[in-house]
Amino acid sequence: MTDHSPENPPSAFEFPCSFPIKIVGLANDTFELSVLAIIKKHFPHLAEDSLKQKPSGEGKYLSITATVFAESKKQLDDLYQDLSSCADVIMAL
Repeated sequence: MTDHSPENPPSAFEFPCSFPIKIVGLANDTFELSVLAIIKKHFPHLAEDSLKQKPSGEGKYLSITATVFAESKKQLDDLYQDLSSCADVIMAL
């Protein structure tokens, strides 16, 4: 039985699971390096083929989709918090 306390609320996802995260920022080396460092902090064993990049039509922005293997909702929440706090990240979905 799962404990659904304030520290461990119910989730729409069954953990562990693969979870895609899309991160958008300006297309520059700082953005890519910052995002990769944050993701590796939370998912140190991330496989290189788990990352996909797509530039915007005019090339000003870059989206990075990282598919991570999350062990818990807290692990994802911590990742989103760090991505949202990063000045190079415009949006994390």
